[in-house]
Amino acid sequence: MKEVIEDMKKRIFLRITKRLQAVVPMFAVVAVAAVMILAAGADSASARVYIDINSPGLKRLPIAVVDFAGIAEGTELADIVRSDLDFTGLFAFINKSAYIESAGAPFSPENWRPLGIDAVVKGTAEAAADGTLSIVVSVYDVVESSNILKKKYSSRKDLIRPLAHRIADDIYEALTGQKPYFSSRIAFIGQDGDRKSIYLMDYDGQRAKKIVSRGDITMKPRWSPDSRKLYYSSLRGTRWGIYELDLDAATESKQYSSGATDLVGDITQDGTYMLFSSSGKGSPDIYRLHLGTKILTRITHSDNIEVSPSASPDGKLMVYVSDKSTVPQLYIMNMEGADSRRLTFEGSYNTTPEWSRAGDLIVFTGIVGGRFQVYTIKPNGSELRQLTDTGTNEEPSFSPDGRFITFTSDRDGAKGVYIMTVNGDGQKRISPRNIRAFGPSWSH
Repeated sequence: MKEVIEDMKKRIFLRITKRLQAVVPMFAVVAVAAVMILAAGADSASARVYIDINSPGLKRLPIAVVDFAGIAEGTELADIVRSDLDFTGLFAFINKSAYIESAGAPFSPENWRPLGIDAVVKGTAEAAADGTLSIVVSVYDVVESSNILKKKYSSRKDLIRPLAHRIADDIYEALTGQKPYFSSRIAFIGQDGDRKSIYLMDYDGQRAKKIVSRGDITMKPRWSPDSRKLYYSSLRGTRWGIYELDLDAATESKQYSSGATDLVGDITQDGTYMLFSSSGKGSPDIYRLHLGTKILTRITHSDNIEVSPSASPDGKLMVYVSDKSTVPQLYIMNMEGADSRRLTFEGSYNTTPEWSRAGDLIVFTGIVGGRFQVYTIKPNGSELRQLTDTGTNEEPSFSPDGRFITFTSDRDGAKGVYIMTVNGDGQKRISPRNIRAFGPSWSH
């Protein structure tokens, strides 16, 4: 029976690998196959949460990521995994030179306890003649001398970075019990010369690539909930239009055009509706478009400017911008346009709101001292918090887990895409320095 099960697992793995290798996606990220290998104690150990990221007394987990044994790429893979985990601020590392246990040696908790390490990541890497990499990664609990996770991965050699991000995703989820984000991407607008194009890059700014270069002006894109499509407004000739880009098929299609200015605001979390503003009837109002039936519903009917809608995760409410109180402020209403209430009362100009995926925060930009800065606020109007104070900072977007925010800043002179924690810590530029970059949007 054991031999039969092992044979079945091998067959499933080969089928998955062949199927993924047959698909060459536009941004070549998903061509990484992985299968779980049954390990003693893995089922019971994986239920334990090693890091409670919501704990007020959070302490970093001491962890070691050993260079993967076997081939030279093993060191590169381990370095990327180590960088991913370090970026979270949840893990503590010691210098690799202090490791007692070599990369190829069997795991022994006695080699790690004197170093104060609680978890150890080890792996082996092999390369086939066709360039395919096969990696087996294990995560060990030093304290309990148990195997937390064991998994096998297969990928093309030219996709080392997405492979490493996938490994880091699995390690992060096994240790925290939370949804990972290392394989997520950030879409943004890049300006090289006079033309503004849409780019994609990894969450850490690597592998930036131009994917759409059409139209005289292209505005900040928005992701579909499955992160397989982008929606954006683009001025082509003299006419605005809202477009959908299917990243898998590499095809673009027009979704809506009123003949006036139409600006995408958000896609609801169930993928059913697109929220946007349009001046097709005069002053900008908010509309809802059913992406399947193309049925259009006008939400607001006002002489005021009402723009930038963002849906709550449950799809019942939206936050938006209106100048009904003379200056632009944030308001919340239901999806039918009723029960509108003002959310922000501080500042003379608040705009570009985005609801977090968990629904607990709204991020937006407001003017302070003549410059835009990034803020967060609770949906009930409490706990207003300013996160930036250097340069002009705007167009914020939450990471999938809500622990980070990407935004635009000109603090270095030219506009660039930056990243920070939801508390405003660790602010750094991640976009390429050879282009002006702005309008970032983080995938799901």
